[in-house]
Amino acid sequence: MAGYPAWDQDSARMIVAGLAHLEGATLPMLHALQDEFGYVDPQAVPLIAEALNLSRAEVHGAISFYHDFKTTPQPARVIKLCRAEACQALGCESVVDELARNHGIAVDGHHAGDAIVETVYCLGNCALGPSALIDGELIGRVDAARIAGLCQHGRAHS
Repeated sequence: MAGYPAWDQDSARMIVAGLAHLEGATLPMLHALQDEFGYVDPQAVPLIAEALNLSRAEVHGAISFYHDFKTTPQPARVIKLCRAEACQALGCESVVDELARNHGIAVDGHHAGDAIVETVYCLGNCALGPSALIDGELIGRVDAARIAGLCQHGRAHS
């Protein structure tokens, strides 16, 4: 689990300035900000717009188009559960239902504490589905109990 520093406008300004020379710099800037702070604060929108001579709407559009960009601080643990066709065939929807029914965890719901479970479509581990990406580690044959335990682990160790 990654720990991120608090949003810092001066650091963000330095990151944006350091990447402004790149062709198509919007996405590299957004990725760099998210890598540094764990999310892209809305205060970054005017910084990027000014650096790249874009409208604020264009920058906001890029952030909102890509679901991996977050605009608020995220929990310590983000579990990405594959819900693509192969994982569906291997029971991921049962995992989603059991998480809600037996553990009170709503996939794609608001995080409670320091963990959240999000949907992704295909992690490339189709033969070992249902699959999940947990702290950057690909896990196959996950079940609801394992995911719920990992959510509790995330809460306990943040």
